Amino acid sequence: MTAVIGTGGVHDEGAWPFVTLHHYVQDGRRVVWRERENRKGLRPAERRLEGVERPFWQGAAYNYLIGALFAGGACLFMLGSAFTLGAPTFGGPTREIINITFFLGSIPFTMAAYLQHFQAANATVFAVVPRDGRRRIAFIGWQPRNAGWVSTFTQFLGTVAFNFNTYDALTGPSGWMMQDLVVFLPGLVGSILFLVSGYIAFIEVAHTYWSWRPRDLDWRIVFVNLLGCIFFMTAGLLAYVPAGPEPAWIPVVATAHIGLGALGFFVGAVLLMHESRLAERHPAAEPLKST
Repeated sequence: MTAVIGTGGVHDEGAWPFVTLHHYVQDGRRVVWRERENRKGLRPAERRLEGVERPFWQGAAYNYLIGALFAGGACLFMLGSAFTLGAPTFGGPTREIINITFFLGSIPFTMAAYLQHFQAANATVFAVVPRDGRRRIAFIGWQPRNAGWVSTFTQFLGTVAFNFNTYDALTGPSGWMMQDLVVFLPGLVGSILFLVSGYIAFIEVAHTYWSWRPRDLDWRIVFVNLLGCIFFMTAGLLAYVPAGPEPAWIPVVATAHIGLGALGFFVGAVLLMHESRLAERHPAAEPLKST
């Protein structure tokens, strides 16, 4: 964890190499600047310049839409997992319908991930005195020292990998090698990127490598998302198709972990929507806590 006193008495904190929190005293008032709150516009009254409105990508509706898209994608992934697990016992949709369900679920995931990354790419840079700086819109940007940018960019890339993973499963490639190349490998890459993204999002909120703050809504959002990323990672590893027969329990556990990962993202998405509403009603400087 870094903790340095910068110029002007600004105290900076964060898990190396990121600085995710600044606090200082200005005009006898303690000011706290948190990176995640800044990029998502969760404190509209804290640092707004007089007469300057927030851009649309920092509004409550935008944040709510991100949560709703994540929730929709997660629901389809949970549905696909339930279909897969229930098919041997209860019958139900064909393998083709199940694969279509997973592919359709990957689309709102990608949409939400890009909207979130666009938000991070256009976040204002920290300054003790906020500037009304007009700058060109960034569609991707390049801010490798910014935790929010790195987290949302890796998540976006991960969702694209899942697009390939779920689409290629629709074509039903034959042979274990082709299945591993066009289905397993993109899924594994997507799972790794999700795990990296989830942990960086966690340290962006924690301002250190680990914390336990279950009373804070933002902490609960990133924590449950991180759990979802871990389940996606284990599912991705178990999805490897061997050259010969494999134990029957492996596909079952892999599918169950996909469902649990999607459940984590669904809970995080619902909390994200709740957070967007709370932020509009309580634009205070302290971390949001659900009521």
